[in-house]
Amino acid sequence: MYWPDENPWIQARAWVPGGLFHPCAGLSVQLSSSGVEQKGTLANQVAVVIGPTHGIGFTIARHLAQDGAHGVVSNQKQQNADLVVAALKGVGLNVMGTVCHVGKGEDREKLVAMVLEHCRGVDFLVCVPGVNPLSESTVWSSEQVWDKVLDVNVKSSTLNCSQLLPYMEEKARNSVVLISSVAAYIPLAKIRAYSVSKMALLGLTQTLAVELAPKNIWVNCLVPGIINTDCSQMLSEDPTLWNCLERFHGIQRVGWPEDCAELVSFLCSSDASYITGKNIMLPSFSPTSEGYELRAQACLLM
Repeated sequence: MYWPDENPWIQARAWVPGGLFHPCAGLSVQLSSSGVEQKGTLANQVAVVIGPTHGIGFTIARHLAQDGAHGVVSNQKQQNADLVVAALKGVGLNVMGTVCHVGKGEDREKLVAMVLEHCRGVDFLVCVPGVNPLSESTVWSSEQVWDKVLDVNVKSSTLNCSQLLPYMEEKARNSVVLISSVAAYIPLAKIRAYSVSKMALLGLTQTLAVELAPKNIWVNCLVPGIINTDCSQMLSEDPTLWNCLERFHGIQRVGWPEDCAELVSFLCSSDASYITGKNIMLPSFSPTSEGYELRAQACLLM
């Protein structure tokens, strides 16, 4: 996988262990940068990014902080939270971090307490958590698999919203961004329970958008296509499938985490003040017949 050498945060990221899809408990840790006034479209607003601190999650946190937001990141392992905060502080960004197992209520409460202590409120909430245990059968997946997938991928986003909601209502305008997956539209053979959970986020987005609009909270969902991350490596191992996926959206390439981060930052900005309840596929499906044929072919190959 290629990462541009000119981004100094990449060097620190290289030390962040992979395989962060299996949550584990941890004690809260706080590490923040100096409270310097920020400049940018999101200047001096607070963005809480919950979920993996690598790939899409890391890049979203970095982009929001680059746009001026005070970033709060969380991870299920203390060492990963520390490394991510150090990486972002190393390029002058204003961030703090805490350990949070999104499936555990006590950890979510610690996250809220830390945000209130240091930030006095929340402007943006971005929910990135996702686990994808192998489950080749929807019907025969075990109860443990379903509990794990739904707890982390769906329920945690709802509960994080409910716990942070009272401190978002105090602001003039707030944004919640959920992260789904192309798997919501294309059931992947090896992770079928994951596909179901990501489809559930599409409905959750529209339900929350209607419910929270009177409170000036906008809710949208990013639906990443094939993004070049550690998670997608199992797809790239099949040359035939990867070639199909590269042509899948009609623009002849797979996406990068930066493609996702730019859209999330836009949805949090005032430029998106009339956008809510949208599930935004990145990029959209090709309108050509070939695009839909490739979509079907991809389903069969998976």
